[in-house]
Amino acid sequence: MVLDDGRRATDGGSAARGRSSVVILPASLPDLFAIHALEKACFGPDAWGYFEIVLALVIPGHTCLKAVTDDRLVGLVIGDPRPFERIGWVETIGVHPDYQRRHIGEALLAACETALPQPVIRLTVRASNSPAIALYTKRRYRRVDLWQRYYASGEDGIVMEKHK
Repeated sequence: MVLDDGRRATDGGSAARGRSSVVILPASLPDLFAIHALEKACFGPDAWGYFEIVLALVIPGHTCLKAVTDDRLVGLVIGDPRPFERIGWVETIGVHPDYQRRHIGEALLAACETALPQPVIRLTVRASNSPAIALYTKRRYRRVDLWQRYYASGEDGIVMEKHK
């Protein structure tokens, strides 16, 4: 998938017109350091450590996708299929602050939803993250639970769910 200047999905033709494009590709172990840096930029003290990132990248069945522009990793989503629960979890999704509000997060989320085979998908979001909550609501996620003091800062996490 290619995003034309981060605003809309295209067939890739816009790149030929000289615009910067964002491409969504599988993430893998060579992306480890870039993923860790992105996690830190997006989530600070709640960022995943190297160990968690490596596990997600090597455990079979996980969906690990990156958004890349100009050879820079600018977004990431990791999905966990959890087949015995019949629920797929979006474990982490983030777009570098310099690239937010360009529909990259929405494209990553859509790609992850497509890749997860479960009929139900869940994710957790900071209660204060209204832009993310608006995106998830737009994509038909609904609040199903509240995990109190879920984040390192003590902030609550809202669990949201979507039925495919």
